[in-house]
Amino acid sequence: MHFLNPQFFWVLIVPFVIFAFLITTNKERLSRVFDDRVLKRLSATDESMPMMVRNVLMFLAIFLMIVAMARPAMEKGEKKVEVQGLTLLTALDISGSMRSKDVYPNRLEFAKKKMMTLFDAMPSDEIGVVAFAYSPFILAPFSSDKETLKMMVEGVDDSYINMGSTDFSALGEQVASLLKEKHPKILVLFSDGGDAQAIKGFGDILKANDIDLYVVLVGSTKGAPVLDKDGKPLTQKDGTIAITQRNDALGELAKANGGAYVIASNGKEDIQQLVNVIRSKYKNQQQGEVTVKERVEYFYYPLGLGLLLLLIAFSSMPQRKES
Repeated sequence: MHFLNPQFFWVLIVPFVIFAFLITTNKERLSRVFDDRVLKRLSATDESMPMMVRNVLMFLAIFLMIVAMARPAMEKGEKKVEVQGLTLLTALDISGSMRSKDVYPNRLEFAKKKMMTLFDAMPSDEIGVVAFAYSPFILAPFSSDKETLKMMVEGVDDSYINMGSTDFSALGEQVASLLKEKHPKILVLFSDGGDAQAIKGFGDILKANDIDLYVVLVGSTKGAPVLDKDGKPLTQKDGTIAITQRNDALGELAKANGGAYVIASNGKEDIQQLVNVIRSKYKNQQQGEVTVKERVEYFYYPLGLGLLLLLIAFSSMPQRKES
């Protein structure tokens, strides 16, 4: 037997002692104000519990409540629990092309919406989030708390966008490190794509580390102007407006590495389709074993007894004599 919150003994013992002192030393102070005849008329009848007994009951009740707040418990040992579900890493593209507005309101916001739809479609699975452009970084560690993950993703705005070139190799190294102890190793990428040359090294890293790639491609093949932070189109050296188009080479890389890809569209069907593919491939896979401590708490026993004693003490309060 031990207490989960033993600090309550030390925090509450001082007011408990002060209360006990005040109660036990409060002797007939009314006699200093009223004469004996008036005091007799105000005094209690004999049809009540003796003061000493009532005070003892109140002291015991308060002490038992302190014990309840300290949470007495007994450990029953450790237990290994098999955690069902998948562990996967998601990656959000924050390169300059994600400002383009060929999808509403722009590619970045559309990709964020799709990522949060994935969270909803995999409620019991453990998911981590990284953001990437020139240099990848962890946006949220692996967690099953989807509301927290949504909050972290929602916080990614235009200020995160990096106009430098996307380094897919750096992303691959980061992903390999984060998924090193996971099995299976699953990466879900939300991006407008990349050309075959840029993603060549990325594919080699994924293959070397047995990482399965799934891609949600945003944007259109028609393309849209690349915008700066002020929303103005960027121009090339020849003075023409720079246009960025969705490049499906990243999706083909996913298929070549045992994964799949979808083109992001309005609605939830695209993400649900991808989730169905993932679940069918890794059916009955587990995250692994988790060791949990089993304990039984007994706070309700002293709490119930304390409330009962308090009720008895108050219900036996003396009745005033009628004049």
